[in-house]
Amino acid sequence: MGSWIEHAACRDADPELFFPIGAVPSPEQLKAARRVCAGCPVHGPCLRFAVESGQSGGIWAGTTERERRAMREEVLHGART
Repeated sequence: MGSWIEHAACRDADPELFFPIGAVPSPEQLKAARRVCAGCPVHGPCLRFAVESGQSGGIWAGTTERERRAMREEVLHGART
């Protein structure tokens, strides 16, 4: 992951906020996680890591798994054209 994680705004947060026990986070949980991510100094590296490594669970850089999957597909589709 690299040293960027040491500077993440979520570093000391409850992991359950970003890795919900259910299949998807509740709307309130997603909003709370996105508030933490919004001011994070390593938002870019976090998102890059999550997309490039195919993180299928959790909230990374304020994005859900579905949003990251769409980003990966867009990158792959764009690379083919």
